[in-house]
Amino acid sequence: MQTIDRKILIVAAVALIDVDGRILISKRPDNKYLGGLWEFPGGKLENNEKAEDALIRELEEELNINTWKSCLAPLTFSTFDYKDFYLTLLLFVCRKWEGIITPQEGQEIKWVYPNELNKFPMPEADRPLIPFLRDLL
Repeated sequence: MQTIDRKILIVAAVALIDVDGRILISKRPDNKYLGGLWEFPGGKLENNEKAEDALIRELEEELNINTWKSCLAPLTFSTFDYKDFYLTLLLFVCRKWEGIITPQEGQEIKWVYPNELNKFPMPEADRPLIPFLRDLL
């Protein structure tokens, strides 16, 4: 059995879906790891934090919106072995939130249809999630 000798990160991400069936993606700031790539909103789980709690926190911090655990439906996950860490990415979908989406960290955001997601450069861990979203929508 092969063991991982790097840090294991667990990240919760969400596909926010609007009434037109579009998905919100956001562009990572150029000065961050994987900068310039598009991703689904979310972030790392803090110590002993549940994925849904992390998403609620991250959506408020990053996009100034509120949602509830009952509005977050788990869809799928992916893993990727990056050079410095091993990532497990948990993807949820959400169709209901409160507030007007306003980027709080200067990030660019776009609403895109599922069949357009492949047009945007994304981190390796995000790419396997696209077919699940296309099938869902």
